[in-house]
Amino acid sequence: MRRYLNIIKNISDDDIVVKHESYANKRPKSLSVAINELLKERFVDAGWEAESAIFHDSRYSKGSRWRLDFAKEDISVEVAFNHGEATAWNLIKPVLASELNHVEKNIQTQIGVIITAAQDMKEAGGFDGAVGTYEKFIDYLQPFQNILTVPILLIGLNRPETFEITHEKDKKGRNHGHIVRV
Repeated sequence: MRRYLNIIKNISDDDIVVKHESYANKRPKSLSVAINELLKERFVDAGWEAESAIFHDSRYSKGSRWRLDFAKEDISVEVAFNHGEATAWNLIKPVLASELNHVEKNIQTQIGVIITAAQDMKEAGGFDGAVGTYEKFIDYLQPFQNILTVPILLIGLNRPETFEITHEKDKKGRNHGHIVRV
Protein backbone atom coordinates (compact mmCIF):
# COMPACT_ATOMS: atom_id res chain seq x y z
CA MET A 1 0.00 0.00 0.00
CA ARG A 2 2.90 2.34 0.78
CA ARG A 3 4.11 2.35 -2.84
CA TYR A 4 0.63 3.39 -3.95
CA LEU A 5 0.47 6.20 -1.40
CA ASN A 6 3.72 7.55 -2.84
CA ILE A 7 1.81 8.33 -6.06
CA ILE A 8 -0.11 10.93 -4.06
CA LYS A 9 2.73 12.07 -1.80
CA ASN A 10 5.07 12.71 -4.73
CA ILE A 11 2.85 15.36 -6.31
CA SER A 12 4.54 18.64 -5.46
CA ASP A 13 3.21 22.17 -5.30
CA ASP A 14 5.29 22.91 -8.41
CA ASP A 15 3.66 20.00 -10.27
CA ILE A 16 0.23 21.41 -9.46
CA VAL A 17 1.21 24.95 -10.49
CA VAL A 18 2.65 23.80 -13.83
CA LYS A 19 -0.45 21.71 -14.58
CA HIS A 20 -2.89 24.45 -13.53
CA GLU A 21 -1.07 27.11 -15.54
CA SER A 22 -0.99 24.85 -18.62
CA TYR A 23 -4.67 25.64 -19.17
CA ALA A 24 -3.69 29.17 -20.32
CA ASN A 25 -6.79 31.33 -20.90
CA LYS A 26 -9.24 28.63 -19.81
CA ARG A 27 -7.88 28.14 -16.32
CA PRO A 28 -10.26 26.26 -14.06
CA LYS A 29 -11.64 27.98 -10.97
CA SER A 30 -9.99 25.50 -8.60
CA LEU A 31 -7.08 23.08 -8.41
CA SER A 32 -9.42 20.10 -8.84
CA VAL A 33 -8.77 19.67 -12.58
CA ALA A 34 -4.99 19.89 -12.19
CA ILE A 35 -4.90 17.49 -9.25
CA ASN A 36 -7.29 15.04 -10.97
CA GLU A 37 -5.13 15.00 -14.10
CA LEU A 38 -1.89 14.57 -12.15
CA LEU A 39 -3.40 11.69 -10.19
CA LYS A 40 -4.68 10.08 -13.38
CA GLU A 41 -1.31 10.38 -15.14
CA ARG A 42 0.56 8.91 -12.20
CA PHE A 43 -1.86 6.14 -11.33
CA VAL A 44 -2.04 5.03 -14.97
CA ASP A 45 1.77 5.18 -15.26
CA ALA A 46 1.91 2.88 -12.22
CA GLY A 47 -0.33 0.32 -13.94
CA TRP A 48 -3.73 1.27 -12.51
CA GLU A 49 -6.86 1.08 -14.62
CA ALA A 50 -8.54 4.47 -14.90
CA GLU A 51 -12.33 4.73 -14.87
CA SER A 52 -12.71 1.07 -14.10
CA ALA A 53 -16.23 -0.28 -14.35
CA ILE A 54 -17.46 -1.77 -11.08
CA PHE A 55 -19.72 -4.23 -12.89
CA HIS A 56 -19.10 -6.42 -15.91
CA ASP A 57 -22.74 -6.20 -17.04
CA SER A 58 -23.02 -3.75 -19.97
CA ARG A 59 -26.14 -2.14 -18.46
CA TYR A 60 -23.92 -0.79 -15.70
CA SER A 61 -20.72 -0.10 -17.60
CA LYS A 62 -21.85 3.03 -19.46
CA GLY A 63 -21.33 6.49 -18.01
CA SER A 64 -19.49 7.37 -14.84
CA ARG A 65 -22.07 6.43 -12.20
CA TRP A 66 -20.93 2.79 -11.98
CA ARG A 67 -17.20 3.44 -12.31
CA LEU A 68 -14.29 3.73 -9.94
CA ASP A 69 -11.72 6.41 -10.65
CA PHE A 70 -8.89 3.85 -10.40
CA ALA A 71 -8.57 0.15 -9.68
CA LYS A 72 -5.66 -2.24 -9.34
CA GLU A 73 -5.52 -5.70 -7.88
CA ASP A 74 -8.03 -5.53 -5.01
CA ILE A 75 -7.88 -1.77 -4.33
CA SER A 76 -10.34 0.81 -5.59
CA VAL A 77 -9.72 4.57 -5.52
CA GLU A 78 -12.19 7.43 -5.71
CA VAL A 79 -11.08 11.04 -6.13
CA ALA A 80 -13.87 13.07 -4.56
CA PHE A 81 -13.73 16.77 -5.41
CA ASN A 82 -17.42 16.84 -6.27
CA HIS A 83 -20.48 18.28 -4.53
CA GLY A 84 -20.86 17.43 -0.87
CA GLU A 85 -24.14 15.65 -1.66
CA ALA A 86 -22.07 12.95 -3.42
CA THR A 87 -20.22 12.07 -0.19
CA ALA A 88 -22.45 9.06 0.53
CA TRP A 89 -22.18 7.79 -3.05
CA ASN A 90 -18.37 8.10 -2.98
CA LEU A 91 -18.31 6.00 0.20
CA ILE A 92 -20.67 3.37 -1.23
CA LYS A 93 -18.85 2.75 -4.54
CA PRO A 94 -15.96 0.78 -2.98
CA VAL A 95 -18.53 -1.21 -0.99
CA LEU A 96 -20.38 -2.11 -4.21
CA ALA A 97 -17.07 -3.23 -5.68
CA SER A 98 -16.42 -5.45 -2.64
CA GLU A 99 -19.80 -7.03 -1.87
CA LEU A 100 -21.20 -10.10 -3.50
CA ASN A 101 -24.40 -9.24 -5.33
CA HIS A 102 -26.44 -10.29 -8.35
CA VAL A 103 -24.46 -8.28 -10.89
CA GLU A 104 -21.17 -9.71 -12.15
CA LYS A 105 -18.28 -7.42 -11.22
CA ASN A 106 -15.04 -6.40 -12.89
CA ILE A 107 -13.15 -5.96 -9.62
CA GLN A 108 -13.33 -7.54 -6.19
CA THR A 109 -12.26 -4.73 -3.89
CA GLN A 110 -10.69 -5.52 -0.53
CA ILE A 111 -9.94 -1.89 0.39
CA GLY A 112 -11.33 1.43 -0.80
CA VAL A 113 -9.31 4.63 -0.93
CA ILE A 114 -11.00 8.02 -1.09
CA ILE A 115 -8.95 11.11 -1.87
CA THR A 116 -10.61 14.43 -1.11
CA ALA A 117 -9.78 18.00 -0.16
CA ALA A 118 -9.41 18.98 3.46
CA GLN A 119 -11.17 22.21 4.42
CA ASP A 120 -7.94 24.23 4.17
CA MET A 121 -7.34 22.88 0.62
CA LYS A 122 -10.92 23.76 -0.31
CA GLU A 123 -10.32 27.36 0.75
CA ALA A 124 -6.76 27.86 -0.57
CA GLY A 125 -7.35 25.75 -3.71
CA GLY A 126 -10.27 27.83 -4.99
CA PHE A 127 -12.84 25.06 -4.67
CA ASP A 128 -16.55 25.83 -4.87
CA GLY A 129 -18.34 26.23 -1.55
CA ALA A 130 -20.49 23.14 -2.21
CA VAL A 131 -17.52 20.75 -2.57
CA GLY A 132 -17.43 18.02 0.04
CA THR A 133 -14.36 17.83 2.27
CA TYR A 134 -12.36 15.33 4.27
CA GLU A 135 -14.09 16.65 7.38
CA LYS A 136 -17.52 15.94 5.85
CA PHE A 137 -16.44 12.38 5.03
CA ILE A 138 -15.35 11.93 8.65
CA ASP A 139 -18.82 13.04 9.78
CA TYR A 140 -20.39 10.34 7.58
CA LEU A 141 -18.31 7.46 8.93
CA GLN A 142 -20.14 6.82 12.19
CA PRO A 143 -23.69 6.75 10.75
CA PHE A 144 -22.40 4.61 7.85
CA GLN A 145 -20.40 2.19 9.99
CA ASN A 146 -22.79 -0.73 9.41
CA ILE A 147 -23.00 -0.02 5.68
CA LEU A 148 -19.27 0.35 4.99
CA THR A 149 -18.31 -3.31 4.95
CA VAL A 150 -14.93 -2.78 3.30
CA PRO A 151 -12.02 -0.95 4.94
CA ILE A 152 -11.81 2.65 3.73
CA LEU A 153 -8.61 4.68 3.71
CA LEU A 154 -9.67 8.31 3.67
CA ILE A 155 -7.03 10.79 2.48
CA GLY A 156 -7.57 14.52 2.96
CA LEU A 157 -5.29 16.70 0.85
CA ASN A 158 -4.06 19.77 2.71
CA ARG A 159 -3.52 23.21 1.21
CA PRO A 160 -0.43 23.83 -0.88
CA GLU A 161 2.49 25.18 1.14
CA THR A 162 3.76 27.69 -1.42
CA PHE A 163 0.70 29.16 -3.15
CA GLU A 164 -3.04 29.64 -3.14
CA ILE A 165 -5.72 30.34 -5.74
CA THR A 166 -7.44 33.67 -6.19
CA HIS A 167 -10.37 34.20 -8.54
CA GLU A 168 -10.70 36.66 -11.39
CA LYS A 169 -13.74 37.00 -13.61
CA ASP A 170 -13.38 36.94 -17.38
CA LYS A 171 -15.41 39.11 -19.79
CA LYS A 172 -18.28 36.59 -19.62
CA GLY A 173 -18.38 36.69 -15.81
CA ARG A 174 -16.81 33.24 -15.27
CA ASN A 175 -14.31 32.78 -12.45
CA HIS A 176 -10.81 31.59 -13.27
CA GLY A 177 -8.26 30.53 -10.67
CA HIS A 178 -4.90 32.27 -10.59
CA ILE A 179 -1.85 31.17 -8.66
CA VAL A 180 -0.60 33.55 -5.98
CA ARG A 181 2.64 32.60 -4.23
CA VAL A 182 2.59 32.86 -0.42
